[in-house]
Amino acid sequence: MEEVSITVDKAAIGEESSLYAVGNKRRAIPDSSSGRYSNSNGFLNQKQLSDEELVRSFVESQNEESFNEIVNRYGDKIYRLALRITRKPSDAEDVLQEVFITLIGKLDSFHEESKFSTWLHRVAANASFMHLRTEKKKYQNEINLEEYVSYAADGMLQGTEEKDWSDRPDDVLLSKEVMEVIEKAVNELPVAYRVVFHLRDVEGFTNPEVAKVLGLSLTNVKSKIHRSRLFLRDRLSDYFYEWRK
Repeated sequence: MEEVSITVDKAAIGEESSLYAVGNKRRAIPDSSSGRYSNSNGFLNQKQLSDEELVRSFVESQNEESFNEIVNRYGDKIYRLALRITRKPSDAEDVLQEVFITLIGKLDSFHEESKFSTWLHRVAANASFMHLRTEKKKYQNEINLEEYVSYAADGMLQGTEEKDWSDRPDDVLLSKEVMEVIEKAVNELPVAYRVVFHLRDVEGFTNPEVAKVLGLSLTNVKSKIHRSRLFLRDRLSDYFYEWRK
């Protein structure tokens, strides 16, 4: 994945603002030099602060370093989520930029009713879906997992042969080719399933957290992650079966 540079530049526009850069795009943000928190050692170490403390620092004092630390912690995660939804690096970078520019004026709406990471991922997911709607992008050939195939009582997909991966050496399982196969399989999932799978099994959110991020019921989340895993198992089993032969 292409690395995306996210920094708060020291270059000034006039004397009252600095540049916030995402990739090669820049936006002006308020200067925070007059509102920095300090302690007995001089300045607060933002890396030691919780997400919620960073938010309060920025909201109350427009502390540039606090905002920059939020960007450093979550820039890659937001990019990955946007890329999983849009499936296009340039679109993901546009979403990334929009999220953090919007965040400058929206952080005061975070009231700690949930974890900051959950709240921010919901902002990012909404921005990603809005981007798709704005660009009028539709994936008309998406698989309908509700009608994919029926499921046997043991949870296996009917009509597929159960295959054993246990004898695959680690260097095969972790090879670049296998990673590409997995990525392709994940991207075949319909976007509603793909984003649930990404949050749950890639980013490590709990089912209730995924439900909060996407505004879904817990039952809906569990159903989507279950069907996603079965679909991916089927796709990857086909690959490893062919490899064995």
